[in-house]
Amino acid sequence: MTSEDSAAQELDERCFLSAQSMPNLKVSEHFQVLKLLGEGSYGKVMLAVHRKRGTPMALKFFPRQSTSLTSFLREYNLSLSYCTHPSLTRALGIFFSTPTYYVFAQQAGLYGDLYDVIVSEVGVDEECVQRVMSQLSGAVTHLHSLGFVHRDIKPENIFLCDSSCRWVKLGDFGLSRAIGSTVRAVWYDSPFCTPEVEPAKEAQTEWDGTEEEMEEIWITVEPCIDSWALGVLVYCLLTGCFPWEQSTHDDRGYRRYKEWFDSEVEKEEKMRHCEWRGEEERDCYTIMKENQRNNPPPSQFEGLSPLAMTLLKELLHPEPKHRGSPEEILSYLGGPWLTETEVEENRKAEEAEKEARKIREEGGVEEELAREGKGER
Repeated sequence: MTSEDSAAQELDERCFLSAQSMPNLKVSEHFQVLKLLGEGSYGKVMLAVHRKRGTPMALKFFPRQSTSLTSFLREYNLSLSYCTHPSLTRALGIFFSTPTYYVFAQQAGLYGDLYDVIVSEVGVDEECVQRVMSQLSGAVTHLHSLGFVHRDIKPENIFLCDSSCRWVKLGDFGLSRAIGSTVRAVWYDSPFCTPEVEPAKEAQTEWDGTEEEMEEIWITVEPCIDSWALGVLVYCLLTGCFPWEQSTHDDRGYRRYKEWFDSEVEKEEKMRHCEWRGEEERDCYTIMKENQRNNPPPSQFEGLSPLAMTLLKELLHPEPKHRGSPEEILSYLGGPWLTETEVEENRKAEEAEKEARKIREEGGVEEELAREGKGER
């Protein structure tokens, strides 16, 4: 049995056991419900205080009419037992049913979600972007190491624990599945949807019969699904826009990116041999800048630095098997992701060099200090 099969089987066993012990409760007897935190196709999330413990928590309500017990227990148990990273939203061990809902309690994000802080066509400041992506890189890598793929990374599913994004948590594990499992390819109109499910869109477009009769297309769940979403998220945070409406060949924005990407492929081998250390780092960045001058990215990427574009090429590789892992984001932290940041850093470096040169030309720091000492006497 592979580790992926083991992860899926262990989760199924947890679901089976919890199904035997799920209580029926009246919400108002055990919780004081304060306000709505969010709602979506899954149901709603309410901020509540446990009457006996006095602790705040988020209660996630799933309508029984539209939610299977299996899917509810899968999300609850995954969040309870596997979300052990500080940037993954964890269930609190409280789950129950009411006549109309399945409910479980989870850690509450009291400062809204990432979508709330993104300024349209502006984004968020670069330092904040890198802070968020550093946390998400660790969280998603941890989830993958336990054998699961999130499959629904987007700003609305990233919750804030403070107002400046110093602590964020990835949540909503309703679509999460074990690595290696097979799921029906479902096309949805979003830049976060991976290009490998485009055949599902084509099948939906061409089919004129009933949905039940349409031929199903199946795909294997792999970590590269999350890598794609993280790449789109980086772009979204830096610009306040999406790079394209959907990742299909009939979308002009994506088509232009794909054409540019294909022209870059021949240079990748050279880039792959660069290591981010010492002198080699400078040489590698020089190559990046030369590549960007010789083959400028499409206009929607204007303002992004060569470093950011190299990261996006890793995460937004059209071929899933060649897509970079979330962990690779860490290699790109600390450097400039926006051109204006790069220009400002270069300006400061030039000023520092001028000042150092001036001191050297005047006889060095020690002589200057000696002259100042004589002047004081």
